[in-house]
Amino acid sequence: MNSIATIILTYNEEQHIERCIKNAQQFSEAIFLVDSFSSDRTVEIAESLGAKVFQNKWENNYAKQFNWGLENLPITTDWVFRLDADEYLMDDLIIEINTKLPALEPKFSGVVFERKMFFLDTLMTKGMLQMNMLRLFKFRHGFCEERWMDEHIILTEGESTMFDGYFVDHNLNPLGWWIQKHNNYSIREAVDLLDLEYQLLTPKSKQAEQYALSADAQSKRNKKKKYANMPLFWRSFIYFVYRYFFKFGFTQGKEGFLWHFLQGWWYRTLVDAKIFEVKKACGSDKEKIKQFLNQNYNIKL
Repeated sequence: MNSIATIILTYNEEQHIERCIKNAQQFSEAIFLVDSFSSDRTVEIAESLGAKVFQNKWENNYAKQFNWGLENLPITTDWVFRLDADEYLMDDLIIEINTKLPALEPKFSGVVFERKMFFLDTLMTKGMLQMNMLRLFKFRHGFCEERWMDEHIILTEGESTMFDGYFVDHNLNPLGWWIQKHNNYSIREAVDLLDLEYQLLTPKSKQAEQYALSADAQSKRNKKKKYANMPLFWRSFIYFVYRYFFKFGFTQGKEGFLWHFLQGWWYRTLVDAKIFEVKKACGSDKEKIKQFLNQNYNIKL
């Protein structure tokens, strides 16, 4: 009872998909792509490697796309692994999964792994807060909560455990792509933080409220709430200083500086700038905030 189906969401991932699929083949019985109608060679490459490709229109929501896959893919395995196209598992983790999963106690329905990040082709090992994510779970024992940012897998039955190995996010696109991606992320993060302050949103997935997050996801969520209560702009500066100096991010040279400056300070300052823009235009009026986001960022709450 240890067969795994890996689900990968894709859109124009020809640069990463071969690496991702070949890696997943080392621990997966089946590999499924939920593709958002890629215009490059993503589908061609995936099918040539034996992956099964299903296409579904992207609705600006990672969780909705992944949950569509859980509901519509012909999954016959015991477990499901959520993997992004630019991610792959390290060899030690693959061995650990193939060794430990068959002997896992029945009470465990999910497995948490550490994720590490590459930036400018350098593995960031200093200054990073440990990122633990539940990515492997028993089929029909979990789903992805619907949030604007930082969505997690929710277990509907059983408990989670953590393995020792780690997987990595290793995107090969240029820095300009990374900056544009985070500019797009910033308004979604701003909405998430505004919601914590003003309760703007009706939860998109009422089902998620019935179940507890994993300990790691709940800890991350609690830290985000504390961060949301800190003053605009100062919080991004303090976060950078903590990571770069107190967590020794400076020991990783130019790549370390750029990573912690751009991801730890610039990105979070950009989020705060968009929150400041919203508050300046709308005050604390919830309806005005919703209208502003719709008119200026095409975000419908």
